[in-house]
Amino acid sequence: MQAEIITIGDEILIGQTIDTNSAFLGKEFNKIGVSVYQITSVQDDKEHILKALEEAEGNADIIIITGGLGPTKDDITKHTICEYFNDVLIEDKDVLAHVEHLFEKYINTPISDLNRRQALVPSQSTVLKNRFGTAPGMWLERNGKVFVSLPGVPYEMKALITYDVIPRLRATFKFPFIKHRTALTLGLGESAIANRIEAWEDALPSFIKLAYLPSLGRVKLRLSGKHNNRAVLEAELQKQVEALLPQIQDIFVGYEEDASIEELIGNELKSRGKTISIAESCTGGKIAQTITAIEGASAYFKGSVVSYATEAKVDILNVKEDDITTYSVVSKEVAESMAQNVRTLFNTDYAISTTGNAGPTKGESDAEVGTVCIAISTNEGVYSEEFNFGNHRQKVINKATNKAFEMLRKEILKK
Repeated sequence: MQAEIITIGDEILIGQTIDTNSAFLGKEFNKIGVSVYQITSVQDDKEHILKALEEAEGNADIIIITGGLGPTKDDITKHTICEYFNDVLIEDKDVLAHVEHLFEKYINTPISDLNRRQALVPSQSTVLKNRFGTAPGMWLERNGKVFVSLPGVPYEMKALITYDVIPRLRATFKFPFIKHRTALTLGLGESAIANRIEAWEDALPSFIKLAYLPSLGRVKLRLSGKHNNRAVLEAELQKQVEALLPQIQDIFVGYEEDASIEELIGNELKSRGKTISIAESCTGGKIAQTITAIEGASAYFKGSVVSYATEAKVDILNVKEDDITTYSVVSKEVAESMAQNVRTLFNTDYAISTTGNAGPTKGESDAEVGTVCIAISTNEGVYSEEFNFGNHRQKVINKATNKAFEMLRKEILKK
């Protein structure tokens, strides 16, 4: 069973609006056993939309259209759908009453004939009530295919999918079961992992696939299974996971379905009753922001210092000026001093520090662009490593952040 998503709107194509709708739809379809064959974005142009509809009907069983349902002249989706289905627009009295109610209760401006046009729908369609807006959803069927047109406003679209579209799809089609298990790994590249588990991967049954999802020092290994028998699928997936884990035990962190890498590290700190503080320079607060985005991080995270300028390292973190002069501000020695002193400042069990040159040009140090020194301080001592993460600023920052968490996890698990 396959679906195709068509998003309509010039604002998506020029980058003014990010298409979050397709990501949501892909996740929701996957939950019910529907594979998204293709996502297509088209202009507010009749011929372009007609072509996309024709191609989608040939590709998929379910076609979801979002956008272009407003009352203004550039919103042409309903008229184009009528042309595609050789249909006409009619006024739906329930939709009209809903629109008038919304204006009466929530909108200060008077309702106009333009607003009332939202009640026009293709005569062949089943109307799906939009709980949070004026543009209704519309469900049409032809030759065993389902077409659903939805408003582009994300919260309106999501409610229609959850409360109307998914239940109707379940009642219309019989779906296979889909299940995923995603192993999170740190510290080994995609190709090295692939070489290590090649024999296991080659022996996977045909209804289970493996995907490698690399991201700056991290690799997700996603096992995806699809089967008409839930028990068979779950048993085989568990069997394959159990066969995989011994081969990646040294780099395995946990499962994405349970928590993120940062959450899993935080859980380790919490379970051990340990605390952490951060001193950041080149990462600019990225590590602290990642930690504090996690609910409950206050149980183990005590605070941070973003000592971006050299004087901040000296004045706030008490890094010795002689060390900066002797070793450079981007050095393992300075990183270690930052880590030790921020741990003392916040009285924590662990501390991380970063100092480096993220680029695109050299700063106060002669270190090459991409050079980053990361230090970990504990009650038992301090150690550091020097890396070169390349010449793209954001890549350097993100790789340094990921490497800091990798180093921290290794240190926590030593005890």
